[in-house]
Amino acid sequence: MELQQLKYLNLSWNDFRGRGIPEFLGSLSNLRYLDLSCSQFGGKIPTQFGSLSHLKYLDLAGNFYLEGSIPRQLGNLSQLQYLDLGGNQFEGKIPSQIGSLSQLQHLDLGDNSLEGNIPSQIGNLSQLQLLNLRFNSLEGSIPSQLGNLSNLQKLYLGRYSDDVGAPKIDDGDHWLSNLISLTHLSLYNISNLNTSHSFLQMIAKLPKLRELRLFDCSLSDHFILSLRPSKFNFSSSLSILDLSVNSFTSSMILQRLSNVTSNLVELDLSDNLLEGSTSNHFGHVMNSLEHLDLSSNIFKEGGIPKSFGNSCALSSLDMSGNKLNKELSVIIHQLSGCVRFSLQELNLEGNQIKGTLPDLSIFSVLKTLDLSANQLNGKTPESSKFPSLLESLSIRSNNLEGGIPKSFGNACALRSLDMSNNSLSEEFPMIIHYLSGCARYSLEQLYLGMNQINGTLPDFSIFSILKELDLHGNKLNGEIPKDYKFPPQLKRLDMQSNSLKGVLTDYHFANMSMLYFLELSDNSLLSLAFRQNWVPPFQLSYIGLRSCKLGPVFPKWLETQNQFGDIDISNAGIADMVPKWFWANLAFREEISMNISYNNLHGIIPNFPLKNLYHSLILGSNQFDGPIPPFLRGSLYLDLSKNKFSDSRSFLCVNGTVESLYQLDISNNHFSGKIPDCWSHFKSLSYLDLSHNNFSGRIPTSMGSLLHLQALLLRNNNLTDEIPFSLRSCTNLVMLDIAENRLSGLIPTWIGSELQELQFLSLGRNNFHGSLPLKICYLSNIQVLDLSLNSMSGQIPKCIKIFTSMTQKTSSRDYQGHSYLFETHDMSGNRTYDLNALLMWKGSEQMFKNNVILLLKSIDLSSNHFSGEIPLEIENLFELVSLNLSRNHLTGKIPSNIGKLTSLDFLDLSRNHLVGSIPSSLTQIDRLGVLDLSHNNLSGEIPTGTQLQSFNASCYEDNLDLCGPPLEKLCIDGKPAQEPIVKLPEDENLFFTCEFYMSMAIGFVISFCGVFGSILIKRSWRHAYFKFISNLSDAIYVMAAVKVFKWCHRG
Repeated sequence: MELQQLKYLNLSWNDFRGRGIPEFLGSLSNLRYLDLSCSQFGGKIPTQFGSLSHLKYLDLAGNFYLEGSIPRQLGNLSQLQYLDLGGNQFEGKIPSQIGSLSQLQHLDLGDNSLEGNIPSQIGNLSQLQLLNLRFNSLEGSIPSQLGNLSNLQKLYLGRYSDDVGAPKIDDGDHWLSNLISLTHLSLYNISNLNTSHSFLQMIAKLPKLRELRLFDCSLSDHFILSLRPSKFNFSSSLSILDLSVNSFTSSMILQRLSNVTSNLVELDLSDNLLEGSTSNHFGHVMNSLEHLDLSSNIFKEGGIPKSFGNSCALSSLDMSGNKLNKELSVIIHQLSGCVRFSLQELNLEGNQIKGTLPDLSIFSVLKTLDLSANQLNGKTPESSKFPSLLESLSIRSNNLEGGIPKSFGNACALRSLDMSNNSLSEEFPMIIHYLSGCARYSLEQLYLGMNQINGTLPDFSIFSILKELDLHGNKLNGEIPKDYKFPPQLKRLDMQSNSLKGVLTDYHFANMSMLYFLELSDNSLLSLAFRQNWVPPFQLSYIGLRSCKLGPVFPKWLETQNQFGDIDISNAGIADMVPKWFWANLAFREEISMNISYNNLHGIIPNFPLKNLYHSLILGSNQFDGPIPPFLRGSLYLDLSKNKFSDSRSFLCVNGTVESLYQLDISNNHFSGKIPDCWSHFKSLSYLDLSHNNFSGRIPTSMGSLLHLQALLLRNNNLTDEIPFSLRSCTNLVMLDIAENRLSGLIPTWIGSELQELQFLSLGRNNFHGSLPLKICYLSNIQVLDLSLNSMSGQIPKCIKIFTSMTQKTSSRDYQGHSYLFETHDMSGNRTYDLNALLMWKGSEQMFKNNVILLLKSIDLSSNHFSGEIPLEIENLFELVSLNLSRNHLTGKIPSNIGKLTSLDFLDLSRNHLVGSIPSSLTQIDRLGVLDLSHNNLSGEIPTGTQLQSFNASCYEDNLDLCGPPLEKLCIDGKPAQEPIVKLPEDENLFFTCEFYMSMAIGFVISFCGVFGSILIKRSWRHAYFKFISNLSDAIYVMAAVKVFKWCHRG
């Protein structure tokens, strides 16, 4: 059959990997039906499609990669009845030519990025039955011409809530009441709906309306309560009403809505601000109501009103995410009316409900019960009984103790049991024994993770249909027997973070053809040893074997796994070259997360001519060498740190823009030479770590093009010259670490004026000179400021008092992490990253990570040439943890109120020229761990207090007028016992110091003793010595006499 005769073509649900739609399809002139939906097509819609004059059905929905504008040529398809372009990336305006499709019955353009106004020409589509324009970026007034669509049955309008300029309905415009065939109306984030006085009255006139959704339209109580009930009566056809994600506060709303229609079946008021006691204002609840959703409000006391218990048709009740705080037994009693014979789903997750699990057998048809994330506690009573039809029970994230009662095993319909994240501590074999009643024939999902369950793995063979088993984060131990077999029907197995040991072989996984999720990480005594040519019966989509023993040879069985999206085999004892088949598998796949770090993998990674997208590739802490292959640029997060890579240019400077790489770590490698100046290719980079290499030369100016950069780490290289001016454009920087280089020049003023998001600034161990710019004080968010070991001079600015972050108290609970927003063709979200700060702390370099950094507030100006007095304003930095001003030329007194810095753990003011007494306020700092005031000109008595006397005397040494414990020098009336000795200032750079003279004296004594000691001891040496001296004196005398004679004779 020739393609030109083709009338029907369906290529939906394939994977064309972003390839364009073939243009030749536009030449198939006889085509009536074309479905290319959900097939990962990319590019633009071929304009040739406008020539398919006989086409009646066109579906391009859900391709994600499709972009560009909608071709106006589609308006030529005069026979078209069905057009679905939803769920793509189309942008621009909706072409007005769409209004020419007079036969069109179905038009779906939802979930795109379309802009502008809704074309009024859509009102010409008189045959239209469905119109979906929601979740775009459309704006302006909704055209009144839509009122001409008398056959329209389903209408979906609106946009995402985080957009601005949402569409609006003009008040007084009655076009909506003309849609007499409308059965479904959904409006999302319509900006002025709350102030429209006629809107509800128009809706009430729609005779066939069955479903009404007004989602996220900022509706308030006034929207409903201001209307007289007589003007707010819907037709009897309305059965579903969704008013979720609005701003209702009064619980009287439910009472008013109960009078809206007599046949309401589903009511959704979730994600509002309804508060107060649920017992008030509810009155009569509709007898017809089957589904009621009040989740994510702020209901508090009163539990559940008794009127709910008398709703005899109610089958689903969701009050999750509120603040209900009654005993669970009280709430169950409130539902003990006729609703106990109809209720099938009850969700009370995320409240503050107390008590323990009561007898639930009164609910004769209850199938799903969710009590997770409450405050249930204690042991579950043996008297607890379940409804005979209960299929799903979730009690996770409570404070339950002990084990599982035997009654759980008698729940013959139970399919899913979730008791994870509690404090269960019973032996695991006993728990399984209690579940071995009739529940063993029905149980499909068992979640017991994050408890304190101990013991060995029992026999699961009695659970004939168990599909998911989660035991992670417990205390399971003991060796897995060699003849043990996991249940063959398992799909998901998670036993990570236990203490299991032994060797797992292919025998343990025999016949597990349904397994797709395997997580055994962090069982460090567990080994996997499969036969070399073993072909697993399963195809895994998730492989978690971190810290298990897989090596030393790279696991051959992984070659058979070609469907995994996540793999973690880090720290697995593998010391081998990664096989080429593994890299090829990676290169030809998309959206993979891989972690093979902390092994001893080596060799060169081959390159592949592909540009696929990978979520995260973590290859750090191995022995990979050679160049970085360019195909890895397709990662969102790429970690190649702590390897032996030596060439970065081929990776960084290959042609083409890199849109998706957000985080790059190539620190601790063998890179040398200049940093490649190719950073303008990287449009999304938010985190860049090039530290601990051997890069030299200037910091590339193109780094200033990284406008989204939040963290830049160049520490410990050989970089020279000044900080480039272009970096002032990186205004999102949170961390700038360029310490341990050979950078020079002045510290730029723009660091303070432009980089005001900075929290961590480390410029230590360079050659910067000049004074500290006053604009450095603009860094109100600064937490760590390290300028140590430079040649800075001048005074410490008084404006440091406006380092706001150092004045505010924080705790580890406040740590939200640092994150960046990522966006790809098919996903978007926030990804958190770790900020690691390498700081000199208590005499040694230490790494601070994650939430510890939040607590660390440090200023280090040591080993510079700062002069003048310590500014009194430093006393305002109440939350400062570390202050190091040592080895400068500071003068004057220590600020008298330095004791206000009660959070100080480290204080070093040594080797300056400070005078006066030690402030008594220092005794107020009870957490001070390190103190050094040595080598100054301090005087007087060391203030008495257990803290200051507990330090070693060396902390106060070389302050000649200082006295009192812990020094041996005693005080009399606050002064040293002997006359003070005037101490001349010491220049540490002089060559002839007291140490030099002491060494000379010691050398002289040793030499003298070595020569004359031997003469005294050995007699023959003594005679020879004096004979030598005698002959030497005679020779000198003769020489002198001859010289004198010659001089006199010449005269």
